[in-house]
Amino acid sequence: MSSHAPVGERGVRPRSRTLKPDAYLASPESQSKARAALAEITSPEAVGEYLGLEMEADRVGTLRFASRSPGYVGWFWAVTMARVPRGRHATVSETELLPGEGALLSPSWVPWADRLQPGDLGPGDTLPRILDDPRLEPGYAATGEDDADHLAIWELGLGRPRVLSPEGRREAATRWYEGAAGPTAADARRSAAKCSTCGFVARLGGSWRTLFGVCANQWSPRDGSVVSYDHGCGAHSESDVARASAQWPANNPVVDDSRIVPFDMGRRDDADRLGGFGEAPPAA
Repeated sequence: MSSHAPVGERGVRPRSRTLKPDAYLASPESQSKARAALAEITSPEAVGEYLGLEMEADRVGTLRFASRSPGYVGWFWAVTMARVPRGRHATVSETELLPGEGALLSPSWVPWADRLQPGDLGPGDTLPRILDDPRLEPGYAATGEDDADHLAIWELGLGRPRVLSPEGRREAATRWYEGAAGPTAADARRSAAKCSTCGFVARLGGSWRTLFGVCANQWSPRDGSVVSYDHGCGAHSESDVARASAQWPANNPVVDDSRIVPFDMGRRDDADRLGGFGEAPPAA
C-alpha cells in the first residue's frame, strides 16, 4: 500500500493554499460600507474598533469590529464582503454578531425530557411516552386467542405492554442502593441493627427479593419506601434503649414543704422577720 497522498485527475497532488489578504476588502472604503451595513441592524454606538479582516475565499472576506453592546463582552460584529474579479469596490453579503474567545455564551440547549430531574414532576404533570426507553422491554403480546389472552392478561397479570428490562432493573437497584435507601445513608451508619433483621420489612418479589424490601413501620423515616437489607434506622423492631428506673434515688434530698413560710417582701414586718434576704426562721 502506498503511503503517498492521493493525486488528482492530472496526476498532481493537491496543495493547501493560504489566502492572501485582499487590500480592497480591508480598505477604509470597505470598512465604511461595513459600518453602514451594521447601522441597519444595531446602533452605531454598539460598533467598536476595527479588528481586522479574515479571508473566506478569493475576493471574499469578513471584516470584524468589536462589540460594545452591554451583555456581549468578547463578541464581535462580522460583515462578510466580496468583490468581482478585477473589481475595486466591495459589496456587503452578510452581517451578524459572533462570539469571540472568552465570550459569555448561553448553556448548550438540552431537550426538555433530558433536563427533567427526579422530583420535578408535580401534581397534574404528565411525562411524554418514550418509545425506545432502554429501561423497558415488551411485555406480553396478545396471541389473538380469546381464552389464552384472557388467562394471561387478566388472571396472570401479564397484560402490560412493557415491563422492566434488565438494564432498567439494574439502574433502579443501583440508584436505590447508593441513595437514601442503602447502607451509606446517615440513618444506616448510625443504626445498630440492619433492616435484614427487622420485623417491619416486607420482602420484594422477583430478583430483588435478595437485596431489597419495603419498610412498613410508621415510625421509621423510610416508611412505605424501598430499603436495602443492610440499611437501618432507629425504629428497628428489635432495638431498644436503656429505660429509666421508676424508683426514687435513695440519695436524693427530700424537701419538707410543711416548713415553708409564705411571706410578702412588700410587707415591712415580713421583711424584718427574715432579716432582709435569707431563709425563714424555723417555725415554732
